[in-house]
Amino acid sequence: MPLPTAAPARPRRDTREQILDVAEAAVLDKGFGATSIEEVIAAVGITKSGFFYHFRDKGVLATALLERYLEREEALFDELFGRADELHEDPLHGFLVGLKLLAETMADLPNGHPGCLVAAVCYQENLFNREVHALNAAAVLRWRRRFRARFDAIAERHPPRVPIDFDDLADMLSALADGGIILSKVLREPDLLPRQILLYRSFVHSVFLDA
Repeated sequence: MPLPTAAPARPRRDTREQILDVAEAAVLDKGFGATSIEEVIAAVGITKSGFFYHFRDKGVLATALLERYLEREEALFDELFGRADELHEDPLHGFLVGLKLLAETMADLPNGHPGCLVAAVCYQENLFNREVHALNAAAVLRWRRRFRARFDAIAERHPPRVPIDFDDLADMLSALADGGIILSKVLREPDLLPRQILLYRSFVHSVFLDA
């Protein structure tokens, strides 16, 4: 999933959070398989036993990375779309405002989005156990349920102008966001992802409202 996960700047974090920060940056940069425990502990400045005190193995580390990523993602969505709902009572216009806020959040990342852990796990799924696979699938389904519920509420007031499956419409945002990250990295265009989100916003508008 395509949301920024870096925590706000704070005084020195506890060791576990430092390990997660370093590991996440490395995984997003070069993949989980190419990220070693040795490089993580060297970057954090701890011993191997210090690492294993917090994480039994790389599988446990992967689970912790995903869980933290998803918690931050949910918090960001709750904040953005919660603010949008406060600004507009109509569920459609509230959702459109939320998408605009999401695009603005992505545009505030000067070097573009760093990447998506869900995608990183998917690309190297043979490295992970069933628990990580299940957590990754749950992350995708969480997006689908969240936005499907939005479209169900919108349709009660604004019936869609064309036949459309709301699960597919919800999944479209996931596909567009991850694809937007890839395109922005390949083409070196940091603003490509927010542009894609705004394009999705226009599409949703056209599904439920006349031009």
